[in-house]
Amino acid sequence: MAGPINWFLQVASVTKFGILSIPQRRGSALASVIGIAGVVAVLVSVLSMATGFRKTMSGSIPPDAVIVLRSGADSEMVSGLTRPDTRLISDAPGFAHGPDGPLASSELFVIIDLPKRSTGTDVNVPMRGVERAAFQVRDKLKVVEGRAFGWGQNEVIVGTAAASQFAGMKIGSTIKVGREQWPIVGIFSANGGAAESEVWTDATMLQGAFNRGDSFQAVYGKLATPGAFNQFKDALTTNPQLSVKVEKQADFNEAQSTMMTKMINTLGVLVAGLMAVGATFGALNTMYSAVSARTREIATLRALGFGRGSVVISVMLESLALALIGGLLGGALAYLFFNGHQTSTMNFQSFSQVAFAFDVTPELLVKGIVWAAAIGLIGGFLPALRAARLPIASALRDL
Repeated sequence: MAGPINWFLQVASVTKFGILSIPQRRGSALASVIGIAGVVAVLVSVLSMATGFRKTMSGSIPPDAVIVLRSGADSEMVSGLTRPDTRLISDAPGFAHGPDGPLASSELFVIIDLPKRSTGTDVNVPMRGVERAAFQVRDKLKVVEGRAFGWGQNEVIVGTAAASQFAGMKIGSTIKVGREQWPIVGIFSANGGAAESEVWTDATMLQGAFNRGDSFQAVYGKLATPGAFNQFKDALTTNPQLSVKVEKQADFNEAQSTMMTKMINTLGVLVAGLMAVGATFGALNTMYSAVSARTREIATLRALGFGRGSVVISVMLESLALALIGGLLGGALAYLFFNGHQTSTMNFQSFSQVAFAFDVTPELLVKGIVWAAAIGLIGGFLPALRAARLPIASALRDL
């Protein structure tokens, strides 16, 4: 037992001396900490963008929510259903029923141009025409200001995220739909979901404004139970009168977010990786400076019987401590400045804007700390070897 205890005491002693000497080389140590903090802040903030986007697209969707599209369509934009199609879909077994019939809403999805509040430039904003059952299908949707649009009226309601991101989206204002100006009569929330980025109106009125006849692009529905999905899907996909695909809405929305989240994650890791290379060289420089400044001290300790292993571990622990300080600082900055920050971006699978909030999760903060620790350990390894290989006799002659 004496051996291991003695070794740990040696490591603790050498590490203590190293940490106490940091104020004497605070310039290089501070540069290393700031460099690592920058890496972590960039990594966490960019990845929090992807997390927030994915959360908005796929969050808050119950397991009994389904969507039906034309067979082969991977988004609503390229789907198309006729009125006879939507009637057959609504009559399929498995839908929940309300006072007015099946909880199924045949919907039309179009793109309108509206100016983005932050830049003033026009962007693609999704507009959805719905049927009466839509508010029961999406039972989390609530009108929080004003009132719902009138059926058979050229009126719209806008999501809370759309109202915050796009200019002129307030009650009493108008937006251009087709060739006419339609008044905004209400603002709605959808429990943080993607619908909050949309503009809603009566599907019949929207069909007329865009000369869509009696066509739709999707049917959204609510099943009697989540377990009825397979029965419902089989009834539609085996019907020779239909050519459709049936998905759970949560799975569909998750797939819609895949391209964007992959792109954001790849970009975030690439930028943070390039910065990490620079931060690693900064850590190397800091620890080489530390070893050079402590040459006599390390040689004296070695002469007193301190082993090479304890010197290596102590130098790497010092580097790790500086890196963790930088990691904590970077994570704190990312959380303070980006968590909950509202923005919008193009969803390339629907070619429309989706408004969302950055989401700095504990998992992302842990990932940032792991990156910081890796930079510290890599940056401290070579200086630690150099410290352990210092020639004792020549170092002591300089005393």
